[in-house]
Amino acid sequence: MTRTSKLIGVTAFLISVFIIVPWAIAASGRWDFYYTLTSVALLSIASAGVWLTFYIGRINIGQGAYALAGGYVSAVLVTQAGFNFWLTLPLAGLFCAGLSVLIGLPILRLRGVYFAMVTLVLTEVARLAALALPVTQGAKGITSIPLPGEVSVLGLTLIPDFATLANPKLAFYLMAVLLMVICFAALWRIVNSRLGHLCRSLQQNEELSASIGVNTAYLRVIAYSISSFFGGIAGAMFVAISQSIYPSSFQVADSVNFMLNCFLGGLGYVFGPMLGTLLLYFGWDLLFATGRYQLLIYSSLLIALMLVLPNGILSLLDRKGGRK
Repeated sequence: MTRTSKLIGVTAFLISVFIIVPWAIAASGRWDFYYTLTSVALLSIASAGVWLTFYIGRINIGQGAYALAGGYVSAVLVTQAGFNFWLTLPLAGLFCAGLSVLIGLPILRLRGVYFAMVTLVLTEVARLAALALPVTQGAKGITSIPLPGEVSVLGLTLIPDFATLANPKLAFYLMAVLLMVICFAALWRIVNSRLGHLCRSLQQNEELSASIGVNTAYLRVIAYSISSFFGGIAGAMFVAISQSIYPSSFQVADSVNFMLNCFLGGLGYVFGPMLGTLLLYFGWDLLFATGRYQLLIYSSLLIALMLVLPNGILSLLDRKGGRK
């Protein structure tokens, strides 16, 4: 794709999500779609983090742990320390990034398959920690979390108090989509930077990268911490929307779904997690009418798609353009 066509595509996407979609929902009166699309936006952010660990040649099945940790950090700071939610959002991401460095330093030295096996238990460990720690209030979770408050600078209101809005669903949608756009723009910039090119060398051949002086351990930790940062802020936003969090808010199945989003959209494409999340989320809902066969049909379709399109749905663009 040329630079002009990419610019046109990005512009069309921004107009669609910020103007056309809200207009269509307002015209139809289906306000519940705001919650659905907000969820898709936040799930795609967490999936984008998983995609980045794939980019360094590691399979991450533990993103749910960081989403849960980020949610609890935000909830505790808002309810027990009186923080404004918008301040807790980056703090939740930074907490998860720091936690991932401590966890990643030893396990990122493992080969890919062993790293995947270790991350598989992280979400369950996070759930058990949430059950055991007094600050998380155990199984009863943290409820009655206030809506995000106002943010103003020099008397100018940048973000209104959500509690005063007639339709906070629209506000949450706009903030989630804006956060998604910022995260994917940052991800695209990372991938197309010198750091991104070095990370890709790890995916291709770690031994060769190390032999030419690339600090492979450092790159793995950096990529994993950015991945966890994305998971943390996505979890914090979910808590603000639901106004509650429990140890079961994010489970192992969620971590697996974050990974599947990347596979379906395309591991070779920065925006693959976004498309994969959209398709899996709505695909599961559409199959609800099949009743007890829902899971069977769902899993069969996923397997078929991965066999027919091993590089994801976005690989169809390469085929259409004549690339192999």
